[in-house]
Amino acid sequence: METAFRRPYQAYLLLLPGLVIYALFVLLPIASTVRYSFYDWTGFSDPTFIGLDNYAELIRDPDVLKAIGNNLFFVIFYTIIPIVLGLFLASVMSRGKLKGMVIFRTGLFVPQVMSAVVVGIIWRWLFTLDGPINALLQALGIEPRAWLGDFVFAPYAVGAVGTWVEYGLCMVLFLAGVQNIDEELYDAARVMGANAWQQFRYVTMPGLRQQIVVAFVLTFIAALRVFDLVFVLTNGGPGKQTLVTSMLVYEETFERNRAGYGAAIAVMLAIIIVVVSVAVFRYQSREDAEMA
Repeated sequence: METAFRRPYQAYLLLLPGLVIYALFVLLPIASTVRYSFYDWTGFSDPTFIGLDNYAELIRDPDVLKAIGNNLFFVIFYTIIPIVLGLFLASVMSRGKLKGMVIFRTGLFVPQVMSAVVVGIIWRWLFTLDGPINALLQALGIEPRAWLGDFVFAPYAVGAVGTWVEYGLCMVLFLAGVQNIDEELYDAARVMGANAWQQFRYVTMPGLRQQIVVAFVLTFIAALRVFDLVFVLTNGGPGKQTLVTSMLVYEETFERNRAGYGAAIAVMLAIIIVVVSVAVFRYQSREDAEMA
């Protein structure tokens, strides 16, 4: 140990390969994106510096506003509903003694580890006119519907798939947190006559504050940066009903050859994610300090 402390440079040498890889594949692309956001660049031609013109344009661009609005709509399905479902499932599975719970828990988490492209292909088939969902509706006497081609229902269909993907992550986070809550707190609550809902509200929820914050940030980021799932399911349609910011970056950069403008949209998206994440974590830190 003393030798290690006397020669700290050895630790830095061990970290150096990882830092170099991180700099090359993360920091350098980020810096390049920020740089090109100030240029008029097709991706092939010589870039021309235009200052803040790209940012001035995106503020007025109706497609950008539409995409951000769709992302915020998906927050309901990617963040709020999965957190509620995760809390419910974690509470039930942590208090109940059911056989096969490990298999059941694993099955619920599977969507989180599946490729988003595979998930999109599966659900696109489920939502087809002759797919299982419409077959079930027909059996109940309800007319089939082109879910992913309907201007009203397409955003809800895509959002439902997002919920299916994200709730497993929330459930696992909350299950891990519930195991760290002292069982004596539940015993004391029962002695005081608390029912199941009161135990959940006054014992489980306060004990899961940190896990809820982490789940919120992770799923919020997922809602803002979603791309592949929407691309496979609807490609942003019908019309622009499911167009999201990441898809707009792709379209501007590769389909319209406006790499500089696409970079500006990407930077704007990154700023929104960072600002919201920092605000949530600072709020949580302030809450923890007040309760300490």
